[in-house]
Amino acid sequence: MLFVSGQLPFNPRSGTFPDGIEAQFVQAMANVEAVLRAGDATLANLVNVQIFISDVAHWPTVNTHYARLLGAHRPARAIIPCGELHYGALVEITAVAELVNPGQESLR
Repeated sequence: MLFVSGQLPFNPRSGTFPDGIEAQFVQAMANVEAVLRAGDATLANLVNVQIFISDVAHWPTVNTHYARLLGAHRPARAIIPCGELHYGALVEITAVAELVNPGQESLR
């Protein structure tokens, strides 16, 4: 298993957040993907995703972009409105991925 700790929407090149919930969600998911790649995994390996949002009003936007990004893959997911996030971020994402070695059967 690969546990991805909270990924804020920091752009790794600029060290800043993009503007708006859509851009911040896309950046935070790109950061999750970067961690997954470092662990020889992809979004297809995700088994659980927790998305913390600063305002419940962001839920529809996050849900739409999440569905578009993951397509038919449906890991367990929660979108949690939680109020203010660190550094004023609008979104933070944690995830768990299942790593499968060649010849090993998935737990799913």
